[in-house]
Amino acid sequence: MTLQEWLNRGEMQLCAGPHPGRARRDAELLLLHVLGKNKSWLMAHSVELLSGDQSRSYSELLERRYQGEPIQYIISETEFYGLPFLITPDVLIPRPETEHLVEKVLELAARFPNPRIADIGAGSGCIAVVLAHKLPHAAITAVDLSGPALAIARQNAELNGVSQRIRCLQGDLLAPVEEERFEIVVSNPPYIPEADLPTLAVEVRDYEPALALFAGNDGLDICRRLIPSAFDALIPGGFLVLEIGDGQSHAITGLLSASGFRQIEFLPDLQSIPRVACAQRP
Repeated sequence: MTLQEWLNRGEMQLCAGPHPGRARRDAELLLLHVLGKNKSWLMAHSVELLSGDQSRSYSELLERRYQGEPIQYIISETEFYGLPFLITPDVLIPRPETEHLVEKVLELAARFPNPRIADIGAGSGCIAVVLAHKLPHAAITAVDLSGPALAIARQNAELNGVSQRIRCLQGDLLAPVEEERFEIVVSNPPYIPEADLPTLAVEVRDYEPALALFAGNDGLDICRRLIPSAFDALIPGGFLVLEIGDGQSHAITGLLSASGFRQIEFLPDLQSIPRVACAQRP
C-alpha cells in the first residue's frame, strides 16, 4: 500500500479506539515517526510505499494506540512550552495546564535578581528545564523521589542545553535540600484522589505512573506535607507555586493559611478551573 493508503487504514483502525476524534492526527504522527520524516515530506511523497519492516512497525504502533497507550509514550517525545522533551512511562506526560504554572513562576522570578528555584516532584523535568531556559540567572534544583524519573529529567536538560544549570536530586519532597533556602518553590504534585481511578481515561489510568498521579483519599496527602516544608524552605518574601486539582482551592487555602502563608491567590486554566495556587511567606 502507498503511504496515503496506510494513513487511511490507520485512521480507520483508530476511529474504533478510545479516542476517535484524534484518529487522523494520531495515525499521521505514528506514520511520521516510523518514516522519520515531517508532514511536508509526507504530503509530497504520499504515493510512495512502506518497506516490509516499516509496515510491521507501523502496524504495531497503531495497535498500541488502539489499545489506549498515550501517543507520547509510543513515540517517546512531546513538546512543552515550545521545547522538545523525551517522555517514557516513568514520568507523567506534561499537560498544557502546567504551562500556567510555569508562566506564574516566570512572573515571580522577575522580582529577584538571581532566584533560587526548587522544582519538587520534577518528573520529566519539563518545569525545571523551561525555567532554566527562560531564566539564565536562576539556580534551578529539580527533586524527585523516582530515580528513573530523574534520569529522564537529566536527559531532557541535556536535550535542551541546560544540563549545567539544573541540579537533580533524588529524595522525598524537600528532604534533599532541607538545609537550603529558596526564593521560589514550585511543584506539580500528585493531586488526584484514589477514588477517582475508575473515572480516569484509559491512557491515564493504565499507563501513567501512579506515583505521579494519586495522593490519598482526597488528593491532598502530598500537599499536606509539602506546604509546611516549603514554608520552612523559603526566604521571607519567597513564593510557593502549586498546580492543584479541580475543587481543591478551598482546602488548599486552609493548608496554606495554617502553615503561615499569606497573599494567597488562584489562577484559572482555560476551562476557568482554579489550577495554580500561589502564596507568599511573610
